[in-house]
Amino acid sequence: MEELIFMKFTGFNTKSNIRFTAMLCLAFVTLPLIFSSCNSANTSTDSGKLSSKLEIIGSTSTQKLFETLADEFVIKNPKVKINYQGVGSSKGIKAVKDGTGDIGTSSRELKEEEKSWGLKEYVLAKDGIAIAINPGNQKNELTVDQITKIFKGEITNWKDIGGKDRKIIVLSREAGSGTRGAFEELLKIEDQVVKEALVYDGNGPMKAAIASTEDAIGYISFGYMDDSVKTLRIDGVEPTIENVLSGSYPLSRPFIIMTKGEAEGLAKSFIDFALDKEGQSIVKDEGYIPIK
Repeated sequence: MEELIFMKFTGFNTKSNIRFTAMLCLAFVTLPLIFSSCNSANTSTDSGKLSSKLEIIGSTSTQKLFETLADEFVIKNPKVKINYQGVGSSKGIKAVKDGTGDIGTSSRELKEEEKSWGLKEYVLAKDGIAIAINPGNQKNELTVDQITKIFKGEITNWKDIGGKDRKIIVLSREAGSGTRGAFEELLKIEDQVVKEALVYDGNGPMKAAIASTEDAIGYISFGYMDDSVKTLRIDGVEPTIENVLSGSYPLSRPFIIMTKGEAEGLAKSFIDFALDKEGQSIVKDEGYIPIK
């Protein structure tokens, strides 16, 4: 009797009571799923910070710069993890094409074949390539023609260009290096570097070898210049940021970020940071030339 009175008072009949109970149960089951689905699709934490992992692959020339950018980005987004693999520009470009990297970096222009792979390019900065020798070497300047002939093996002794009577030890970078690619392209000596050249992986090892070898000559990114090596004027032009910007320095190249198609999600957030005011300030602080 009490049950019948309750149903009459609330306006429910037996069938509607069953339907209401079923709907209520369904709501309790589906609501957590709905919220769970929303949370899994969102890459943000409760505090609004990004949360995910980013794989960046590419140029060894840009590694130091990108590691600094990554450190600052992670400070702002503590739940983000960024891994940088400095394996060379060519491998970085291919990694993005193949989908094994979220972002690729290159310290040279993309080749025509690479541009056909559906990659989106973002120019992060500009850089100069400095011709470097041991500080004990008396030379202070070379011409573009002399540099070209040295690296092709047509000039082999320092005395032939006003130095001591000593053999020139040519140092170069590994195959696939963006610095090497840009250097050879700018001097128009692709695949013509003397076979006896000593090959080094990365700007750091190249610089260390020049610093410890009296008769060596090599090339390094502006971002690696310091007092451990001597950098030369080229045709009377000093290797400075101002001279790269003015176009008077002959050996300069872009630093490029690339993604497969338009950047999205975390990759886009990182690229936006790198190209914005704070990121470009880091570019300048690291010794490179901001694009903005």
